[in-house]
Amino acid sequence: MRRLRLLPVGHNVLAIRQHLSARLVCMTEASSAHSARRPHRRRDLIGLAALFTAVAMAGTLAPAGPVLLCCAAVALLATTGYYAWRSRRHENAPPPTDTGATAPSPAGPAPRAAGQETTLWRMRTTVRDEPGSLAVLCTALAGERVDILSLQTHPLSDGTVDEFLLRAPAALQSAELTGTVSGAGGTHCWLERADTHDLVDAPTRMLGMATRTALDSAELPLALRQLLGRCTIHSVPARSLHGRPLAEQVPTEGVLEEHRMKFRDSSGGSLTIERPQLPFTPTEFARVRALVELDARLGQRVPPRRDVLTLPEGNEITIRRADTSDLTAAREMHERCSPQTLALRYHGPVGDADRYLDHLLSPRYGRTLAVETASGRLVALGHLLWDGDETEIALLVEDAWQQRGIGAELLRRLATMAAETGCTSVYAITQASNTGMVAAMRGLGLPLDYQIEEGTLVITARPASLSPRRAPRETVRIEEIQQIQDASGRR
Repeated sequence: MRRLRLLPVGHNVLAIRQHLSARLVCMTEASSAHSARRPHRRRDLIGLAALFTAVAMAGTLAPAGPVLLCCAAVALLATTGYYAWRSRRHENAPPPTDTGATAPSPAGPAPRAAGQETTLWRMRTTVRDEPGSLAVLCTALAGERVDILSLQTHPLSDGTVDEFLLRAPAALQSAELTGTVSGAGGTHCWLERADTHDLVDAPTRMLGMATRTALDSAELPLALRQLLGRCTIHSVPARSLHGRPLAEQVPTEGVLEEHRMKFRDSSGGSLTIERPQLPFTPTEFARVRALVELDARLGQRVPPRRDVLTLPEGNEITIRRADTSDLTAAREMHERCSPQTLALRYHGPVGDADRYLDHLLSPRYGRTLAVETASGRLVALGHLLWDGDETEIALLVEDAWQQRGIGAELLRRLATMAAETGCTSVYAITQASNTGMVAAMRGLGLPLDYQIEEGTLVITARPASLSPRRAPRETVRIEEIQQIQDASGRR
């Protein structure tokens, strides 16, 4: 067994003090490094109790041990209490602040002040297909306090076309925004004002357009305009009024050019879309082709809505949507109309009137409203025709049913349709002597422009301010009825 060597009392006390000092230093460093951990403090106290026990055992073996032991114990307890109080104080103290320096702000612009006026923009630009190129562009926009609300990408072979929906400060001019994008590496930048309808995300917009197209054949050109923005759509029939072929042969998969797209129409004609200010992308081509294929698969369709009107003399008539299935009834109405009435409507030989009907009644070229009597006889037609970027309004009322408010009611409904579809203006072509058409256009209460050339009068109205829920004329009492039934059973 190993023997314990006892030193003189002075040496024992000095060794004990040195050992206690070293132990206190270690405890202090451990407490400073782990001030937030209470289990470490508990272990330090346990170690201190064990050390105190060892000192007590060593002191009993020395003659002057009890006195020195008591002094060491008092000093030990006082030191331990001081360090415990100091450690608790540092733990609960708030973090230090430096009043002489400013904390670094996070990267990015300061948040926009509440109530600041902003403007919505649709922007399209081409960026390099390299990692980090989009991040540089977004950082530049953030430096101008511009919020990116949505982003769509259109991959190309030599780059990527990015389409943004931006919310920018109203004071930021379009030239400044375009310059910022160009400085960040964007090329072929295109910018136009947006509205709240553009806040809908792309998948939701596409589903809405597909639903509109599935319910109504006449909605396809309108859906394409909403999808592509400013563009011109030409629907060319397969043959002219005299039987001469008109439409070119378009491949089944369609044709994509830089500023033009071509598709085969379900009726045998062709559908051409042009946009000179902005090239089409393969992504847009795929979306348009999907809508065109959906329209072709569903065939011709018209919503089965019928509105019953009561005329001042008490007779009831029905206004509904018309299509090519009404061709026979429309030709019979032509036979009952006077040559003068047909000439005022078609501005040409009366013998060609029947040839226009197939084109006019097709939902591909616009919307047509038909007026029927209680016995089912067709007595009036109203057309809203898509003419490229413009929209034409035309009316034909059988002689025996004129001067009863039918033409004015048809014109109001057609103008309301134009306003709902986003048309900025509509025009009517007639003769200067057609006072009935002029009076009906004035009855809309819209701003009108008149142009007269060689006896032909063109009246242009802007239906954007026309409310879809505008009250009907006092001379006609309207009762609207929506019949949900099969199109084949409408009659």
